[in-house]
Amino acid sequence: MNKNKIIVGGRYRHYKGNEYVVLAVGRNSESTEEELVVYQGQYDDPKFGHHPIWIRPKKMFLEKVIVNGKKLDRFKKI
Repeated sequence: MNKNKIIVGGRYRHYKGNEYVVLAVGRNSESTEEELVVYQGQYDDPKFGHHPIWIRPKKMFLEKVIVNGKKLDRFKKI
């Protein structure tokens, strides 16, 4: 699978453990036309409610993070 391809409808696990479903991949309507990922938490959050919806740049969604000296995917397809 292409590591830069995000599957709409796919389930992903954040490196901190929560699961998400990708709802859409779109573009910023302003001059940057940056690709953005819209995804929905598969959990309830006391601050953000039932199945909160989040948006972040595609580049950030796909990037690696360093946790305890290990390089991990921020989101991993499950």
